[in-house]
Amino acid sequence: MNAIPALLDHLVLATPDLAATVADFTARTGIAPVAGGAHVGLGTRNCLVSLGGSRYLEILGPDPEQPEPSGPRPFGVDGLAVARTVTWAVSPPDLDAAVAAARAQRYDPGPVRAMSRRRPDGTLLEWRLTDGDTAHPSGLVPFLIDWSSSPHPTASGLPVAPLLELTATAPDPDEIRPLLSAVGAELPLTEGPVRLSFTLDTPRGPVAFD
Repeated sequence: MNAIPALLDHLVLATPDLAATVADFTARTGIAPVAGGAHVGLGTRNCLVSLGGSRYLEILGPDPEQPEPSGPRPFGVDGLAVARTVTWAVSPPDLDAAVAAARAQRYDPGPVRAMSRRRPDGTLLEWRLTDGDTAHPSGLVPFLIDWSSSPHPTASGLPVAPLLELTATAPDPDEIRPLLSAVGAELPLTEGPVRLSFTLDTPRGPVAFD
């Protein structure tokens, strides 16, 4: 198995139907993701599973309890026909320094903006992340996130499915590798269609997702 990226914070498995994807995940792994919370105003909510340590899987989809958002839902959810691993996040020691370093290497991960959501128990989580049209459209180059003094999602006793492997394919890996380096990230990358894949250690054996 390949080494897990050192700065990995979380993986994003986006879906057009959150309940169906959570049910499928539970059936395949024997592990039931738990509710994370709603992204108010964005029209989405998530369910979470720990990947071991301070890493987690975010399963994100439309929130039927929210009105239609004024703009597109995050992570291209509105255009999905099936669940797909759309991107990943890394947590550098200093977010602003990491963004400046990436721009110095001619890759702009996008502006930094603040976000928040409440866990079902009422705890407010607040974070900053890079987001914008300048990020690479493949999703293979991670966005950057900083939880600062906020509780990390893995601090809430999530069910655990240890991450065994994270790999990717791209039509032109040599285009992606310098961008990964610019944000201080590592990802095993081979030639093929754009795809981000991960394998979990579960009570039902290794289970792969892409």
